Amino acid sequence: MGKDKTTKPTLYLETTIVSYLTARPSRDIVILGHQETTRQWWETKRSEYRIFISPFVIEESSAGDPAASRKRIQILEEMDVLPVNSSLEKLSQELQKYLEIPDKARLDAIHLAFSILYELDYLLTWNCSHLANANALRKLARMAKERNYWLPIVCTPDEMISDEKEK
Repeated sequence: MGKDKTTKPTLYLETTIVSYLTARPSRDIVILGHQETTRQWWETKRSEYRIFISPFVIEESSAGDPAASRKRIQILEEMDVLPVNSSLEKLSQELQKYLEIPDKARLDAIHLAFSILYELDYLLTWNCSHLANANALRKLARMAKERNYWLPIVCTPDEMISDEKEK
């Protein structure tokens, strides 16, 4: 995605964000904190970015309880959907292998592949197992350098609003 100084930074919104945004408050205090931080980011920072999703985010968000699914899909309707292209499957498989992402979590590699292929500035996620994880990010940085890939900033909403907390 070509950028000039007048355009907003680009951001890939991974499924966990819309899930936390629309979910009933959790009894788990950590998840409840993530939900609140997600709502705060949504209300105060979202407008600063051009937000993209993929058909896979829509697919994941469509699963589960029909009422909850409708809430998630309603939020996603305002997002730009990136098209699947021929390089996506190859790159996602390469990422999955390199980052040692298990088959059951292969969509994590697909989300990352979209961010890389479309050269988006950020990948916003609460997935700290395979995406926003220091060890995974170190491997990803090494892979990006070795193969001359675009390297998005993979982070959580907490990291994107932390400067607000310090003021």
